[in-house]
Amino acid sequence: MGALELFDLSGKVAIVAGGSRGIGFAIAEGLASAGATVVVANSTPDQGERAAAAIRAQGKEALAIPFDIRQRVSVEALVAATLKACGRIDILVNAIGVIRRGPIEEVSETDWDTMMGINLRGAFLLCQVVGREMIGRKQGKILNISSNVSQVLQPHRGAYAITKAGLSHLTRVLGLEWAPHGITVNAIAPAPTITDLNRKFFEDNPKDLEARKRSIPLGRLGAPADYVGAAIFLASRASDFVTGQTYFVDGGSNLI
Repeated sequence: MGALELFDLSGKVAIVAGGSRGIGFAIAEGLASAGATVVVANSTPDQGERAAAAIRAQGKEALAIPFDIRQRVSVEALVAATLKACGRIDILVNAIGVIRRGPIEEVSETDWDTMMGINLRGAFLLCQVVGREMIGRKQGKILNISSNVSQVLQPHRGAYAITKAGLSHLTRVLGLEWAPHGITVNAIAPAPTITDLNRKFFEDNPKDLEARKRSIPLGRLGAPADYVGAAIFLASRASDFVTGQTYFVDGGSNLI
């Protein structure tokens, strides 16, 4: 097998949860470009369909299935719909996340519950339901989008950091428990990245933006495209002997 063939995803089916925008959309495009059929799964049907259409316009295979990561019945419906449309699930990317900023002593229970419910509980539900299907087939690749703040703390992101640290540890747990089933589970930890999730915040808080740039040795924030190569690697045969790891694609911020 040639080296580039290791990254070929032809014939694979990938669910990209949160694949309608930002990092998720960049990864969805990347997996499609490597040959996968991509299911864009998100909570907003119009956005999901626009994302899938944009991928199809590039001559790739994609469809959109709306779902709510907070509800098990909705996650189960996503899996059932994917199996009906595509016949299999080879890859799961969980790129759904929310952030609420503020001093830890001022974090409301509502904000705490929202972040825990989506970033951690929702990720658990999604991995569990898809994982059961993968266990039945004795193969699969799961990729969670964590964050560099799972390890490198930043002011006013404490509760968010806790959810992402939990997500990285969930990745380790699943990597251990599902290895006997031929399933690998890994995570990518991005640096701060300009997306719809944080664009307005950085526009309104230029000092914070500059502080984040100074915290990254390579001197810039991330871009969604920065994570595509790692995602293709972790979704492909090239990473068959890698599991339970969190890859810091963060411009070196974890070094200081």
